[in-house]
Amino acid sequence: MTNNIKVENIPKTFFEKVKYGLSYFYDNFIKYPAYILTHPIKGFDYFKRENEGKMNVAVTFLIAMILLQILKFQYTGFVVSQNDPNDLNTIREVSLVVFPVILFTAANWSITTLFDGKGKMRDIFMMICYSLYPMLWTESIGLIFSNFITAEEVGFYLLLIGIGNFLTGYLIFFGLLSIHEYGVLKCIGSIVGTALAILIILFVMLLAFDLFQQIYSFLYTIYREISLRYL
Repeated sequence: MTNNIKVENIPKTFFEKVKYGLSYFYDNFIKYPAYILTHPIKGFDYFKRENEGKMNVAVTFLIAMILLQILKFQYTGFVVSQNDPNDLNTIREVSLVVFPVILFTAANWSITTLFDGKGKMRDIFMMICYSLYPMLWTESIGLIFSNFITAEEVGFYLLLIGIGNFLTGYLIFFGLLSIHEYGVLKCIGSIVGTALAILIILFVMLLAFDLFQQIYSFLYTIYREISLRYL
C-alpha cells in the first residue's frame, strides 16, 4: 500500500515535475526558514524532532552566502566599499564564510557534549546554515541598495546590514536553545564556553602553523646545504 502511494505521488509529466520542484523550493527554501524566523522555538523544535531541517537546504544557504560574499566584494557601491575588484581572492572570500561556520560548529559541539547538550554536530551545522537566511536577504538587498545611495544615506545601508546580523544571531541563540534542550542561562553559558573553545582552537592552530613553518624552514635549510655540497 505504501509503495503504491509513493508511485502515485511521483510527478510524471514535465509540468508536474516543474510544479513539484517549485513547491519543494518554496516550502523548504522560503516558507520553512521564514517560519523559523518568526517562530524560532517551534521552528527549531520541528527542525530537530520532526526532521524538518534538510542538509541540502543548509548547504545551499551556505553556498549562497559564499557567492554573495564574492559578489559583495566585486559589486558593492563605491560609497560603501573601497575594494578593488582586481584584488578579489576567491579562496579568502570562501574562507571568510566557511571557516567561521565550521569553527563555531566544532567549538559548540565540543562544549555542549560536556554539558549534556542533545544536539549533534550535524544539527549544529545545519542550524547555523539555516540561521543565515535573514542575512541572505539583507545582504542581497544591501548589495543592490549600495549602488544607488549617496554618502548621506550610508546609515540606512548599515542599519539594514545590522538588522540582518542581529536576526542571524537571534536565530542561532534560539537554535542552540532548542537543539540542545537548554534553559536560557545554560544556553548563555554554552555560548560563553563556545567562545572560549574558539579561542583555544585558534591558539592551537596558530601554534601548529608556527611549528609547520619551523619544520619547513629546517627541512629547506637541509635541502639547500645538501644541494650546495653534493649537487
